[in-house]
Amino acid sequence: MAKQIMKRGRRPELMWGLGLDEKLKEQIEEGVGPGFHIKNFPAGSLPLAREIQQNEKPSAAWIPLSVWSNFPENHKAEYRNQDSTQRILIQDKQDSALSMDQVLAEGFLTVVRTPLTKPKIQDVMFRAKEVTSMYSDIYRMTEEIMLERELLARKTDQLMFLNKILASATESLEPATILANAKETLNLVLPIKMLHAAFWKHHESDVADVEIFLNGSMSPEIESAWVENIMASAGAMGSGPVNGFQILHTDSVRRPEYSLSPKDGKLVTMPLTAGNETFGCLALLCESGYRLGKDQVETFRSAVNHLGLALRNAMTFKEVKLRADRDGLTRIYNRHSFDERLVYEIKRRRRYNHDLSLLMVDLDHFKSVNDTYGHIAGDMVLQKVGEILTKTFRTTDLAARYGGEEFVVLLPHTSEEAAWKLAERVRKNIADCKFHFDNQDFSVTASIGVASVEGGALSADDDLIFKADKALYQAKNNGRNMVVVSGQKSAVQKAMQ
Repeated sequence: MAKQIMKRGRRPELMWGLGLDEKLKEQIEEGVGPGFHIKNFPAGSLPLAREIQQNEKPSAAWIPLSVWSNFPENHKAEYRNQDSTQRILIQDKQDSALSMDQVLAEGFLTVVRTPLTKPKIQDVMFRAKEVTSMYSDIYRMTEEIMLERELLARKTDQLMFLNKILASATESLEPATILANAKETLNLVLPIKMLHAAFWKHHESDVADVEIFLNGSMSPEIESAWVENIMASAGAMGSGPVNGFQILHTDSVRRPEYSLSPKDGKLVTMPLTAGNETFGCLALLCESGYRLGKDQVETFRSAVNHLGLALRNAMTFKEVKLRADRDGLTRIYNRHSFDERLVYEIKRRRRYNHDLSLLMVDLDHFKSVNDTYGHIAGDMVLQKVGEILTKTFRTTDLAARYGGEEFVVLLPHTSEEAAWKLAERVRKNIADCKFHFDNQDFSVTASIGVASVEGGALSADDDLIFKADKALYQAKNNGRNMVVVSGQKSAVQKAMQ
């Protein structure tokens, strides 16, 4: 409700008269003095809504009661809506006196009775100025309050957004889940079409292994374009020379939006840091013409910083869990992980009555490898066997180092015949592998015991291990480099020599 109080001496302050006769107009002009200009509208030609809405608003309007009484109600409403104009009601001395409640209800500042003497008019003007000044102060304070409320609302929205980022980022220790949640949450600030990430880890040789998390499954051409772009960004942000990279997907389904290339929008690449170390980067594909305000940019950067800490924790947890669950030499699962999974799979088999098989693999005469070529050569053999097991079996199977040169493979939903075929494949792959160490060539063989259950309940959790171990013992006694299936008397399938 801005008030336009004109300074005397610069330009006369505008006032309106609505239906004033000449005598009333002269009395008002004499009372207010030369600093005011009264524009009087005859009773039959009062200003319409267009004139009321003009830029220069009158500071006051003098209206006789007789004129006001004849106003249509819609015209009265138009005048009442002029907050910047103080309305003064003029009442003839012969009219019945109005109460102040009636005057205020009609939207007037005050009422003055004729004759309009100079003291009466000056008193009215003093009150009008006082009210105008008070309204100006209230308006200014209201503006300040509204601005503060707006700032507070924006800060509240920012805090709620950051809180949502924190909540979604800390509800999981899986990087893929954190990134999927982050895409949804960051969309509250910036329209994001795609969100990819890369993480790198340096080795002592100063080369890095890189893990790339793509938003979803996409065509080979689009995926190659993204990988090339992300690897270039990783190099620029500190990954250095790359030893190798692995591609994972936060969403395994191929959706239409995953056909977008890095050129199909505005690409924003941001580093992920923890402390003073940059360990990864985010690649965000956004709407081309979208712009963020300064406070939104700061909020977005804070969100990415929180996200970086959560992803760092997730990668650290992943590494710790990998060390706890895996064998340090072969990188396949260790015995503790196998024991836990075996109990779980036996419980599932008992509930759903599906097939369950186990392979027990032992390298033949492995001690002679260590004795002849040294333990480094022996470690090389064990690593290769771990690699063969990893490549041979499904992700739902579990291959583990059981101890020394002995390995086990747990095969859910696998019949005895299928387990035997897999065991033969493993045995052959090991036998066909040629090793070279210290200018010497050598090879190794493996004996494998197979045990399966196809129905009914086991009497104890270690029955399957006992049967596989017994079959392995039989394979060793029968000449090694063979597969023996538990419970089969003829039981030996020997490799071609």
